[in-house]
Amino acid sequence: MIEQTQSNNFQEIRDAIRSLCAEFPDEYFRKVDEARGYPEEFVDALTKAGWLAALIPAEYGGSGLGLTEASVIMEEINRSGGNSGACHGQMYNMGTLLRHGSDAQKQKYLPKIASGEWRLQSMGVTEPTTGTDTTKIKTTAVKKKDGGYVINGQKVWISRIQHSDWMILLARTTPLADVTRKSEGMSIFMVDLREAEKSGMTVRPILNMVNHETNELFFENLEIPEENLIGEEGKGFKYILDGLNAERTLIAAECIGDGYWFIDRVTNYVKDRTVFGRPIGQNQGVQFPIADAFMEIEAANLMRWKACELFDRHEPMGAQANMAKYLAAKASWEAANACLQFHGGFGFACEYDIERKFRETRLYQVAPISTNLIYSYVAEHILGLPRSF
Repeated sequence: MIEQTQSNNFQEIRDAIRSLCAEFPDEYFRKVDEARGYPEEFVDALTKAGWLAALIPAEYGGSGLGLTEASVIMEEINRSGGNSGACHGQMYNMGTLLRHGSDAQKQKYLPKIASGEWRLQSMGVTEPTTGTDTTKIKTTAVKKKDGGYVINGQKVWISRIQHSDWMILLARTTPLADVTRKSEGMSIFMVDLREAEKSGMTVRPILNMVNHETNELFFENLEIPEENLIGEEGKGFKYILDGLNAERTLIAAECIGDGYWFIDRVTNYVKDRTVFGRPIGQNQGVQFPIADAFMEIEAANLMRWKACELFDRHEPMGAQANMAKYLAAKASWEAANACLQFHGGFGFACEYDIERKFRETRLYQVAPISTNLIYSYVAEHILGLPRSF
């Protein structure tokens, strides 16, 4: 049924991902979730098959695919019952390095990221006191007279630190009071996490509703070599926007995958579940919410393709990335609600996996950017309304 819709494309990629994911059934992810663990074997399998290097050019050992194909990979992982949140950072975090790093930096990092020898799963941007008001970050990088930088400050909600070798870090190299535009004066650095943990970075894990490894970071006089600066000093905010837009688009694809997973589960269940002598799927009160959620997923899917198309053409696509993320997160959440509701008490039973996926897809109403911030972006930058904050 669903295969006959707009989703029926890139079939070779879909078939390959589904085949790999079939080796990691629901029971695998259920056990990982129960243990609050990390799906190490699954991520290793994706890495060895080259899927997490999709966006890295062939000259550096990657597949040289576009964001469109990468989004299909993420969608299919979630549609198969997995959670791309464990590994999607490896897909998009290197984009800042790829687009703005020097030739020497690309030669140093990208081949090892592509092979999986190095994991670049983390991006250090958000701070406790600033949230999404990124230009107000307080983490500083002060240049030393003899070269290199000294980092001091704090970050929060920084994911996959324990399963990464490197992190991309945004810090202020020029005080906010000394810049003409508040988006200036921030710089991007590559941070060797294992070395940083020995010499100035403290990691504090944050337990949360989802089995998603995330942390609070504290920097105290952490020294970083000058060659770890990506691009030009002070241009980091501009550089990181590409990565954030790719992240939002890939997460939109993940939500679409979740949405299809919920629709598949609930339609199969309500066809078979018989109450009062008839399948509950015969009732319009059951049919209509499922049909509504499915149509929202299909509509969100179209915006996902548009965002990918623009990104792959190197055209501005911030509006499309934000709208795709909003629409897909909303659609997957509506599908999740319908799936849980019509499974009744069974929806709360861990063995059905619905409650796990329910928790996982709920995250994307909040992260990586909240619904209200997307409303504000559309109102101001697309509709031309006065800035609301």
